Amino acid sequence: MPALTRAFRWTAAVLTSVALTLPPGAPAAAGHHPRLTDSAPCAEIATFTCSYLTVPLDRSGARPGTLRLRVAVANNADAPRGVLMVLSGGPGQPGPALVPRISQRLSYLLTDYRMVMIDQRGTGAGAIDCPRLQAEVGASDVTPPTPAAVRECADLLGRDRNHYTTADTVADLEDLRRALGVPRWTLDGVSYGSFVAEHYGLTHPRRVERMVLDSVVPQNDLDPLYVDSLGRAGEVLRTACREQQCGYDPAAELAEVVRRYDNGVGVLDLLVIASIVDPGLTAANFYPVLSLLHLAAQGDPGPLNSVIEDLRHGTFTPPAEFSSGLHVATLCGDLRSTPWGDASTPLRFRDAAVERALAKVSADEAWPFEPRTAVEQGIIAGCRYWPPSQPNPRPPYSRLTMPVLMINGDRDLSTPLEWAREQAALTPHGRLVVIEGMGHSIQGRNAEGDRVVREFLTGR
Repeated sequence: MPALTRAFRWTAAVLTSVALTLPPGAPAAAGHHPRLTDSAPCAEIATFTCSYLTVPLDRSGARPGTLRLRVAVANNADAPRGVLMVLSGGPGQPGPALVPRISQRLSYLLTDYRMVMIDQRGTGAGAIDCPRLQAEVGASDVTPPTPAAVRECADLLGRDRNHYTTADTVADLEDLRRALGVPRWTLDGVSYGSFVAEHYGLTHPRRVERMVLDSVVPQNDLDPLYVDSLGRAGEVLRTACREQQCGYDPAAELAEVVRRYDNGVGVLDLLVIASIVDPGLTAANFYPVLSLLHLAAQGDPGPLNSVIEDLRHGTFTPPAEFSSGLHVATLCGDLRSTPWGDASTPLRFRDAAVERALAKVSADEAWPFEPRTAVEQGIIAGCRYWPPSQPNPRPPYSRLTMPVLMINGDRDLSTPLEWAREQAALTPHGRLVVIEGMGHSIQGRNAEGDRVVREFLTGR
């Protein structure tokens, strides 16, 4: 989910993303009184104070242990509109380390609001480190890990892997709200952060004033087959070609290239990253995607495959910048609509379920990609080998009741527009604004997106 790519060096530049817990909404464990400790000026930015929030690893009490989550809080405690809780994406991105960049991008809100960010469990200062998985996929949803890397990560976490679902993070956020001493706050979530915001709002609706969802992941589940992204790629390519008057059909060329060179997953990864950093495919800030596909279609796949390889192995992403271990633990625990069902399904049933799911993906749905790309990309390729674990529990409520603003780029291939429309249909007091020409992660990068967010959160 969204900041969702292998090449974190690109996403960081533009985004500046078997017992579980008590049932959602249940009270904290007896004697647990959340507070912030070890406060000091943040090393990253002097106008914020960094502290630590200690939370139970397992809120049921079945497993001992605690987690120490780093929190950054702006020093303007008298902000007239209260606290703005900003939720980063992934899952896997840190919080406080991104504050300098995010506070700059949201500067138009920070007179009215007191901004807060947290290292969600398993990220940032307390990042899960699965060395082999980290080396293979870095920050990508799309790059498929080897089964051995997935199993090694699961073995490193052991039974603790059951305590990194979104419901756990929601409970941590409620502890943070109590530690801050605020009765209600405003949530702003980007990509996977939008999913966290939704689930917090569906668990603690009376604690949320308003909510901004940027690059939306729908509350019920994302599509683990990524079919909406596969199908939207052709439209994104053709729109860019019309704007640049390229003189050929890049969608048809993509279809030819992935069938001829068997590189569909790599091309998908390239396009997902491009939709974040260069949604117009202008090559101003990224590789020349249209030209690379055109060369490959004419019989020279070398430059395209070289770029794919560079994105896959060019730069190592440290776990503190994006934890691939947390990413797989959370995604595989959260997803309920995988071909095999939810996270509790035994491994022996999963391969056959994937084959049945592939048989149902039509060529028209996946075009210009091949249907098999839907099951070869990283979400399915990783989670099919993740050992059975406790599924993420559903929140107690089914509809967000607070005012919600959803913004999504029409060229987003990481969290495609169809997902935002799905969430809008479930949100009685929601408004979806489609930002034309934009891809993934809107705020601070687009004047129209900033205008509607400012108006929604400040009335100006």
